[in-house]
Amino acid sequence: MTRHQVQLLTRDGCPVCVQVQAQLAELAVELGFDLHVVDVDAAAGAGDTGPRAEFGDRLPVVLLDGREHSYWEVDEPRLRADLAGS
Repeated sequence: MTRHQVQLLTRDGCPVCVQVQAQLAELAVELGFDLHVVDVDAAAGAGDTGPRAEFGDRLPVVLLDGREHSYWEVDEPRLRADLAGS
């Protein structure tokens, strides 16, 4: 079985992003998904402007297996259900 991929889109200086990252890190250990954190401003500086252009005004954004799952907070009940459902 392939592990689910959760990507957290953040930016430096975002206190809510730090809280969401800590919450997701705990959930990753408990629920067994891979967590990847991407700073959209750093990515844009490296040439990948897509995430900042699409999500930059709603950070933090949680993507589950490449699809937007929630923003500004972790929808934990929904995330648990979605991870258990597949």
